[in-house]
Amino acid sequence: MKNVLVINSSISGDNGHSNKLSKAFLAELGGNIKLTEIDLSAEPLPHLEMAELAAWMTPAAERTAEQQQLADFSDKLIEQVRSADVIVFGVPMYNFGIPSQLKSMLDRLARAGITFKYTETGPVGLLADKPVIVLATRGGIYQGTTADSQTPFLTSFFNFIGLTQLHFVYAEGLNMGEEAAQQALTAARQQLGHLSDKVAA
Repeated sequence: MKNVLVINSSISGDNGHSNKLSKAFLAELGGNIKLTEIDLSAEPLPHLEMAELAAWMTPAAERTAEQQQLADFSDKLIEQVRSADVIVFGVPMYNFGIPSQLKSMLDRLARAGITFKYTETGPVGLLADKPVIVLATRGGIYQGTTADSQTPFLTSFFNFIGLTQLHFVYAEGLNMGEEAAQQALTAARQQLGHLSDKVAA
């Protein structure tokens, strides 16, 4: 049985295209999975502040109750990522970038000495590699252009913490007419069908 972690960040909730694609992928995988879902719109994380960083840097045995509560955001997330066999990110494009809710989550996933470390030859990711599927939904056409800030950022970030098996599934032109939207979503679902065969093996 595969442990699948789904992290959605659309502010449209279940009506968001990225959320719908993540559900389509789960349907392709079938029922023989252990599913953990995180909805960053329904339960947004606060922006990272210095008090939380200080809690991370304080040994667990020495943390105050308040510090432990702050550290729990990151500790729980990292454990969920470690436990997963496959991770799915629903990532709509907002103003040329990733949703701020997702950025707040990623800030808690990058922990020096836990998910990455610096060495004399550069940074080394500490997470065990696993498939990461990014469902990138956009109103316009951005893939392969300089306006696509999401792909290089997410690639750099995930590689930094040790995740290199990245699969980007794009559904673009979703605000460019009904026909264009349906074609894009159909193509994305077909790609997800192929991916489900790979990750379920």
